[in-house]
Amino acid sequence: MLRILLSILLVILTLSTSASFAQKIHAHNDYEKPRPFADAYEQRADFIEADVWLQDGKLVVSHEKPKANAPTLDSLYLKPIVKLFQQYKDKPSSDRDYTFGLVIDVKDSPADVLPKLLTLLQENLPYFNRAANTKAVQVIISGNRPKVDTFLDYPLLQFDGRPSEVYDQETLQRVALISDNFRSYSQWDGTSELSDLDRDKLKRVIKRAHSDSKPIRFWAIPDNPTGWKQLKKLGIDVINTDKVAECVQAMR
Repeated sequence: MLRILLSILLVILTLSTSASFAQKIHAHNDYEKPRPFADAYEQRADFIEADVWLQDGKLVVSHEKPKANAPTLDSLYLKPIVKLFQQYKDKPSSDRDYTFGLVIDVKDSPADVLPKLLTLLQENLPYFNRAANTKAVQVIISGNRPKVDTFLDYPLLQFDGRPSEVYDQETLQRVALISDNFRSYSQWDGTSELSDLDRDKLKRVIKRAHSDSKPIRFWAIPDNPTGWKQLKKLGIDVINTDKVAECVQAMR
């Protein structure tokens, strides 16, 4: 009887320290696509990513250091998002369950970029404040992030966490997901079998994220259907892809 009770307790503890998340898709480098934002939005991507720089006092979108007259974050993303909320009456879509995270991959100093970003968001606060509207677009800071102990200094924003970082409980609430470079754990190309050694390394970091009740994403994954499906089976919650439409078709 004691052995049975101990087994039950172990199962309960395991469940309480793990997390279960619906499969999500991250539109990597979305701004490089023929129809920035629109394609990822139409495919119902869960996270949509833009690389952001500060140029002549404006936030602009570019993969490399921006050239003159680079498109602004406001024109490519924020204004289209605002227009959707105005069209659908405080929702981003006619689909009542759909919203998404706008991932800002900061390429310049966060001390310079984030205050300007917050000013832009505050101009349309109802659409970017998820504390007040559960369908609001959550803005998530990745790339050059501020120091962990300053996360709480930036209202409206959440952050892309890392497995190597340690968070207190209050700061953990400002972490939207945990991300890391897949190549730090494996060189798997998505065609052969993933080795047991690499699988174990990945499972450990996945378990650590889930123990904090956070979904996990890896960038630089094998970006093909076999890779996506194997990583989903492994427990990776957010599939990072440059092929959003193909990934959606394969995964959902």
